[in-house]
Amino acid sequence: MAKTKFRPLHDRVVVKRIDAEEKTKGGIIIPDSAKEKPSEGQVVAVGPGGRDEAGKLIPMDIKAGDRVLFGKWSGTEIKLDGEDLLIMKESDIMGVVG
Repeated sequence: MAKTKFRPLHDRVVVKRIDAEEKTKGGIIIPDSAKEKPSEGQVVAVGPGGRDEAGKLIPMDIKAGDRVLFGKWSGTEIKLDGEDLLIMKESDIMGVVG
């Protein structure tokens, strides 16, 4: 089965969540029902960028492969080729990790 190619438009970014640790530092295993959705992910695809009032393209600061932090309720959840992904605006991303 061929993988679907998806390219976000404007200043949107596609992010795949990075799963949180299943154990605490003390070794306690956290069940799935008690886990919080992680707010860290890896950028899968990036749009070309937004436009200013004059119509000039503003390039994106984020690139595919970056590890990013985003707000708890940021983005729209989608399922593409059986993978759970988020589509969000670049402005919803708080920063790049390492």
